[in-house]
Amino acid sequence: MKTNYEIRYAAHPEDAKSYDTARIRRDFLIEKVFAADEVNMVYSMYDRMVVGGAMPVNEALKLEAIDPLKADFFTTRREIGVFNVGKGEGVVKVGDEEFVLGYKEALYIGRGDRDVVFSSKDANCPAKFYFNSVTAHKEYPCKKVTKKDAVVAHLGSLETSNERDINKMLVSQVVDSCQLQMGMTELAPGSVWNTMPAHVHSRRMEAYFYFEVPEDQAVCHFMGEVQETRNIWMKGDQAVLSPEWSIHSAAATHNYTFIWGMGGENLDYGDQDFSKITDLK
Repeated sequence: MKTNYEIRYAAHPEDAKSYDTARIRRDFLIEKVFAADEVNMVYSMYDRMVVGGAMPVNEALKLEAIDPLKADFFTTRREIGVFNVGKGEGVVKVGDEEFVLGYKEALYIGRGDRDVVFSSKDANCPAKFYFNSVTAHKEYPCKKVTKKDAVVAHLGSLETSNERDINKMLVSQVVDSCQLQMGMTELAPGSVWNTMPAHVHSRRMEAYFYFEVPEDQAVCHFMGEVQETRNIWMKGDQAVLSPEWSIHSAAATHNYTFIWGMGGENLDYGDQDFSKITDLK
């Protein structure tokens, strides 16, 4: 197995206004989330969230305590949310506990000194484990969550190209956590817009992971301040970091699904400062 990681530093919004396309992509886009028999992750200085992916094919992959953590185990001071976005079933072993995750199923992993190991049931149809991790002040039990357990909000319409189901899966109404929240939004065929009207929440940062995007299609992710937006063109199985001061929205050339993950000051999903669509610049 191989573990790769990089550190991403925080940017001031005034500085970000001067970034060109290459700099925006370098600082916020995570292009390589999955590779066979590798764990790839980004340690972000935005609320110290770790965003990564593990794709076990021919071997089990241990979630190693990378050097920036200065800990014996990855979960010594951290909680993790995991989603299987691969078509094949996978197993997440947390200490002595084992959890089988099917496609689009999730797992909350609480803080504690024990190993986390990812494996696939079938090398010909491997699991892909996408994960977000933030710091934790208390230990909570691990819990598997499926879409049947989720708090679902059906929003938008085909007339506005944003009919979607927001599956709130790793949220306070479903699992106990310190600061981590994650969920999955599925857009209906014919819909391409997510998170409209745009909003920010300066109490929490966020990461988006886009998947179910056909290979010949793309997603245009919008970020930046309401009066100073920027865009990042993305492919499927890629993630993007969203600072506390930034909007986070997208439109694509095809309907898609994305996983959102948040960490920060509170667990209030509704804590959002909305902007009018007509105010975006």
